[in-house]
Amino acid sequence: MSSLPLVSIVTPSFNQAHFLEATIRSVLEQDYPNIEYIVIDGGSTDGSVDVIKKYASAFAQTAVPGGERLRRSIHYWVSEPDKGQTDAINKGFAKAAGEILAWLNSDDTYNPNAVSEAVNFLAANPDVAMVYADCNFINEDGRVIGKFASRQTDYQKLRRGYVHIPQQTMFFRAKYWKELGPLDPTFYFAMDYDLWVRIARRAPIKYLPGRTWANFRIHTSSKTHINDERGWKEMLRVHYRDGGSFFAPIVAKYYLRKIIGPALEVAHKK
Repeated sequence: MSSLPLVSIVTPSFNQAHFLEATIRSVLEQDYPNIEYIVIDGGSTDGSVDVIKKYASAFAQTAVPGGERLRRSIHYWVSEPDKGQTDAINKGFAKAAGEILAWLNSDDTYNPNAVSEAVNFLAANPDVAMVYADCNFINEDGRVIGKFASRQTDYQKLRRGYVHIPQQTMFFRAKYWKELGPLDPTFYFAMDYDLWVRIARRAPIKYLPGRTWANFRIHTSSKTHINDERGWKEMLRVHYRDGGSFFAPIVAKYYLRKIIGPALEVAHKK
């Protein structure tokens, strides 16, 4: 195992006990043998800590549902107040020792073989800084309800607003985190987009079509559901910060969504 790159995966969490166990198991059940799993909880009060403890190293001998025992456990965890998701991810990566990094939010899940396929690709393509793949949308019960529109993108396309990266599927080299991180703590929603822009400016990022590595859960309390408008404003912050013009596709997309979005919502209610 020592010859295989260590992959550090961080899960930020706060009051997501209903979904957290599925997230944790999807990491611990990966076939890739060299994973360091870190869970940063923001001081949850809903039973999340009990879920974490079940899979933490100190509780590694605890039988899990079905009676089986997992071959790995959470390497490090903490439950304490923090400044939100971005802060939690930064705290997690500050503890990480891996050559390859990823984060998986506490309401999302990996599919089998995701980590091994990502590592294999990065090992075979040393010039690539980050790899990502396809992603399902799932509902609160874990049922697939759609597909994320993943596409190949690059620095220029990202700057124009053509993102097409499901965050749940991305794996990137730790050297770029060391050089370009941490996540900007002033971002609540678009901290991943900001990181992708910084990475893509330095080295290629690659999309692998036909491989579905993760599941993006859509539910009424998710950040994506609640904060779409805030996310687009933060993306525009990145655009203008890096010298972008008002007369750019990403700006046009933002205003087009503001116009069309309410009209679609009205039509949907009729």
